[in-house]
Amino acid sequence: MNESSPRTVVVLAGGISHERDVSLRSGRRVADSLAEHGITVELRDPDATLLAYLAETRPDVVWPALHGASGEDGALRGLLDFIGIPYVGSNSGAARLAWDKPTAKVLVDRDGVATPKSIALSRDAFRELGAQSVLDCLSTELPVPVVVKPAQGGSAQGVTLVDDRANLPRAMVDAYTYCDVALIEKRIIGTEIAIGIIDSGDGPVALPAVEIQPLSGVYSFEARYNAGETRFFTPARLGAEETARAAEAALLAHRTLGLRHLSRVDLIVDDEGIPWFLEANVLPGLTETSLLPQALEAAGHDLGWVYSALAEAAIRESRA
Repeated sequence: MNESSPRTVVVLAGGISHERDVSLRSGRRVADSLAEHGITVELRDPDATLLAYLAETRPDVVWPALHGASGEDGALRGLLDFIGIPYVGSNSGAARLAWDKPTAKVLVDRDGVATPKSIALSRDAFRELGAQSVLDCLSTELPVPVVVKPAQGGSAQGVTLVDDRANLPRAMVDAYTYCDVALIEKRIIGTEIAIGIIDSGDGPVALPAVEIQPLSGVYSFEARYNAGETRFFTPARLGAEETARAAEAALLAHRTLGLRHLSRVDLIVDDEGIPWFLEANVLPGLTETSLLPQALEAAGHDLGWVYSALAEAAIRESRA
């Protein structure tokens, strides 16, 4: 065991976000995989005693398996930096960039990755400018089909595929339930894929693309986390050139946003083979039905080995 090998890891799971149950499942899977490699793991739900506990016990590394704002908006990661505890995943600044979907889209677009035409609208602007006036403008500039989603958040909560203009008002309300800003985005028709990125110290590597084919036609919260609701194809059923383009786009998005250790980039590849960036996730789901573990296994990786290698990378970088 080298000096960077983690002996004690605190996995944080649960939290108070809408994705609490998913986080608990991800955390348990990470904890079990690390424990199988002889690492002492404590699975802990964040609460008011957490920071004092970490400062006192000084675990080798923290693995934030917290989905939603509590784990992905950068706040917790910034606090871990303050108290000097290494952690797996992107730093606070990068997490904030990726967490805000409109910001992430602007940045990757500037670096040459295609992303669907969109507009972000705050709840206040929607009210002050008149809902009907705003909806009329949207219908002209972004005609259906469109996707309406919260500007922040994950697991497809508050996301609506709108094929009929009459359904747009309800879609806006659903998005505002989860966030004060809604993102209205042109819907790209094509093959929906997710590309996981792993970097344990030798540079980011794109994993095999996972093709997503929900049986209902919509990759909803239920389709993501209930076994049998979605067909997955790993590697995705794309040609070699399309696969290479998608991997290049995912790696560029990962680098542009300054992500670290692991991420998942969601894309749609259209009929012309163009990969369109949708969003980047600083903490991909790690449940039994999640996409990143599927990609790791398809690439022949042992999950525990990869997770422990990422923990080692976090320790090395904190010492450097």
